[in-house]
Amino acid sequence: MSNKTHSRRTILGGLAMAGTLAAPSLLRAQVIEPAIEGTETTRHNISSFQVQNWQDHFDSLGVATIVADTKSRALHYWNADGTDYRLYPTSVPRTDELTRRGYTEVVRKRVGPDWTPTPDMRKNDPSLPPYMPPGPGNPLGTHALYLSWPAYLIHGTHDTRKIGRRSSSGCIGLFNEKIAELFELVPVGAQVRLI
Repeated sequence: MSNKTHSRRTILGGLAMAGTLAAPSLLRAQVIEPAIEGTETTRHNISSFQVQNWQDHFDSLGVATIVADTKSRALHYWNADGTDYRLYPTSVPRTDELTRRGYTEVVRKRVGPDWTPTPDMRKNDPSLPPYMPPGPGNPLGTHALYLSWPAYLIHGTHDTRKIGRRSSSGCIGLFNEKIAELFELVPVGAQVRLI
């Protein structure tokens, strides 16, 4: 009898797995459930990405559009005619005090960025060097998109544990291979909104 139970479990488990693989869109779905009467909370799935539409943030796509969603920790990119849409997992600021929200734009791009910690960063962590050249230890990774706000960037990271977490000092971070891809797509002048 235990062999039959075991084989039924194996079959049922296999069917459940096959159903999950056959319907990946179900994994991306989110469910809004009431937490306390009169309120809603989002139960996040594996990725926790939330759908964003550029029309909710901008009147036109301009030369390119980026929406960085700090809640779902995702960066959304659209090209100028809307035919190329990409979604990237990100790291986001550690605290709300470090988070800047609003409209900005890409004002400069750099491969192999160097890094100078802000005075506040060095005050909070005196072990930080006053300057760090490009390279494997640099927290800005391999590529950086500089925004019109001083000291706020969209950049790569060598520390892959940071992606998907509240781990930055204000910037939006991507895996190095993803920032390299985005870097090639995004022109200077691209409009950006952090929400």
